[in-house]
Amino acid sequence: MGIFANLSAGLRSLLGSRRVEHEMDEELRGFLESSAEQKMRAGMTPEQAARAARVEMGSANAVKHRIRSTGWETAIENLWQDLCHSLRMLAKNPVFTLVAVGSLALGIGANTAIFSLMDVVMLRSLPVADPGRLVLFGQGRMVGSTDSLPDGSRDLFSYSFYRSFSQKNQVFSGVAAIDSIEFSTHGSLSGARSEVTTVSLVSGTFFSVLGVNPDRGRMLSDSDDKTPGSGAVAVASYRWWQRHGSDPAAVGKAVHMEGTDYTIVGVAPPGFFGVTVGDVPDFWIPLSMEKQISPGWNGLDNKLFQSLYLIARLKPGVSAAQASANTNLVFKQILRSDYVGPSPSQEEIASIEHAQIELTSAARGLSRLRVEFSLPLEILTAIAGLVLLIACANLANLLLARGAARSREFAMRMAIGATRSRIIRQLLTESFVLALLGAAVGVACAWNAGHLLLTMASSRSDVAAMNVNPDLRVLAFSLALTVFTALLFGIAPAIRATRLDLTGSLKQGRAIAAPSSRISLARGLIVAQIALSLVLLAAASLFLRSLVKLTSVDTGFNRQNVLVFSLDEGAAEIPVDARLVNLEQQIEDRVQALPGVHAASFALFTFNQGMWSNDVTARGIPRTPDNSQDVLFNVVGKGFFSTMSLPIVAGRGLDATDKADSPKVAVINETMAHRFFPDGSPIGHRFGMGDNPAHSGDIEIVGVVKNAKYVSLQESPEAAAYFPYSQHAQYEFNFEVRYTGDAGQMIQAVRRAIAEVNPNLPVNAVSTLTEQVEESTANQRLIARLSAFFGLLAAFLVCIGIYGLLSYAVARRTSEIGVRMALGAKRSNVLWLILREVLVLAAIGTVLGVPVALEGNHLVAKLLYGLSPADPASMFAAIAMLIAIATLAGYLPARRASLVEPNVALRCE
Repeated sequence: MGIFANLSAGLRSLLGSRRVEHEMDEELRGFLESSAEQKMRAGMTPEQAARAARVEMGSANAVKHRIRSTGWETAIENLWQDLCHSLRMLAKNPVFTLVAVGSLALGIGANTAIFSLMDVVMLRSLPVADPGRLVLFGQGRMVGSTDSLPDGSRDLFSYSFYRSFSQKNQVFSGVAAIDSIEFSTHGSLSGARSEVTTVSLVSGTFFSVLGVNPDRGRMLSDSDDKTPGSGAVAVASYRWWQRHGSDPAAVGKAVHMEGTDYTIVGVAPPGFFGVTVGDVPDFWIPLSMEKQISPGWNGLDNKLFQSLYLIARLKPGVSAAQASANTNLVFKQILRSDYVGPSPSQEEIASIEHAQIELTSAARGLSRLRVEFSLPLEILTAIAGLVLLIACANLANLLLARGAARSREFAMRMAIGATRSRIIRQLLTESFVLALLGAAVGVACAWNAGHLLLTMASSRSDVAAMNVNPDLRVLAFSLALTVFTALLFGIAPAIRATRLDLTGSLKQGRAIAAPSSRISLARGLIVAQIALSLVLLAAASLFLRSLVKLTSVDTGFNRQNVLVFSLDEGAAEIPVDARLVNLEQQIEDRVQALPGVHAASFALFTFNQGMWSNDVTARGIPRTPDNSQDVLFNVVGKGFFSTMSLPIVAGRGLDATDKADSPKVAVINETMAHRFFPDGSPIGHRFGMGDNPAHSGDIEIVGVVKNAKYVSLQESPEAAAYFPYSQHAQYEFNFEVRYTGDAGQMIQAVRRAIAEVNPNLPVNAVSTLTEQVEESTANQRLIARLSAFFGLLAAFLVCIGIYGLLSYAVARRTSEIGVRMALGAKRSNVLWLILREVLVLAAIGTVLGVPVALEGNHLVAKLLYGLSPADPASMFAAIAMLIAIATLAGYLPARRASLVEPNVALRCE
């Protein structure tokens, strides 16, 4: 504020000079005109009179220049004097300066780091041309949709619909399709070692619609995507190109993936990651290569297989309303022509009439992280904001005490002519210097804190590639925060410090007591700090207790001592038939024979990896609301239940007799058994997938297994069925091993065993089942850790504030304490006198903070597990901790007061 006040003074001075100039111009013009007329009457020629006028005008302009420059020079001189004086005063009080800068650095740095993460995940636009013109095709809502029409409850569309819409629309300059699945495979350049690569399938129009130009080479074109299987080309990401030495000759080379050589035709520009925030593929290849890059997935030919996101660019001059109207008109036309026959039923006609696609802005791209992080980031932003408010209140208290100590200095300056506004500007300049120093340190800390927060919140490897370093937007946010902070903690102390009784302040000897209004303001700030700190501590206690409850949930399986290997059978070019099944059985048997291995099995899913689901119809069981819900499916090996320690509660598990040519079988869990067969044993009953009773007898139930968690620790019991992979051959993603002994040695032994069976079968990654369970609670852990950190930080700031206030109060009341002790007061009485003030402030702050904390806790109820937002144990823990901290902060000044010698105190007067 001091800086801005000086600049404002300079501007006022300048404006004043402008008014003077304008008045001078009018007067000079009249004077020079009359002077020229007089000279001409005196016998001068017009030329001589004009020359004389120009000389006089030059002198006038010199005077105007001096007047104009005086205002700026004064403002700059005042600003320089204030800055120098502020730096000198802060250097003379290093302890105060370090405490103030450190507090502000933590508050501003935390807010900057969290805003930086929020900017990347939720706010920042795609690095493409004119992102505001991009629209995303949202979910097509269809009332009463039938089997012959696409499921209208998704955000995804079929390849057939994409092609038809691209040809018929009139409002978009281009439409692009992106596969919703990012494929992970092994790829290798000619002569290079094979490595795990991620591939995104996109239409040939992808880059042109986004307006992205290559760093080198060319991008994909629509011709690359016309014929299935013929577009064996790829665009490499800039990150992949850098990882391979930034080879200028990379364009034109071939990379081998899933049995096909893809020619690299271009390299994407730096900073371009596609359209999904948090996903950074290594290659973009045409959708026409889906069968080659993902054997087993064959959805492009199926018009009901909806797997594509659609993004389009509006034509110039086309509004969002016009685009929506035309899109839905074309949508209905395509449904009539491509999805129903020439004689649609009344139900199909009604569904088409109600069909609708919602268009939303695609400027910020797609983001799984946005859904995952939105609520946690909002909560952390609020928590960091409260910490900054507490830091500001703490600094305001310190500045109040410091202003009282400098009252003699201010009185002397005012006595010799300094105005009150001049001193306020000086004090606000000091506040701005403190805020700028704190912001500089805070931004430096936040530079890498964003990556730390991202790593704490998500275990995905691609997230580490996101650039969360502060950019100009974040720095502008930090600057605005700095200005706000300086005003927040600087104004009140500056105003209070200049309300002086000059006569009393200039007296020699002991400084007079500060006005009671100043002490009241300081106490009010302490109460506000305590109330806000209680809110943070209560939230932290609640999140920590919720996390403890969540991590102690019974998963149904034993997570300890289980290794999870991710294999890529496709990279080994093994066909999806009996040969793949035979390979997997050989690997299971070979690993099972290793010393220390108790069980081993393949599985499509382990935990927190999603699940395949479908409707189920059981033979002879009428469909009800309870048994018409989706059932989760998994494809596993015969040793899966032993590996996961899932006990069989009825019937048998899967075994070697369950072959491809044997009757199809399944093991179901307890929830499915109770849902479909509540009155008897499910063993021997049959069911089928889908809601068609004609297909209800395909699969025989041979066993029932204990319930387990599948996707989340918070999920309710779900119906699930397990199928043997021998009867459902496909590429399996996980291989689990239960072991005893050293994990590192076991990983090497399993790798060797897999290589002995097939040396071309790569292992993508290795983790533990415990890590997978912990990854499912990443958000809860992030919030619990940071809320606990910020809560303790707030309590520390409160401790500093109470200590500073009481130290100042004890210094003020030294004579009073001396009188009390001279009249017979005991040291314990003096100790209690001071501590009582602390406890009163803590009690008032608690009374004010409890209802605020309870109201705030209701806002985060969605993130709690097994706890009420008004959990009494959490609130009691927060109150007890805060009172203990306040008592500790007040004890040291109180003890110092109780040790005052009466004769020394009275002699000071």
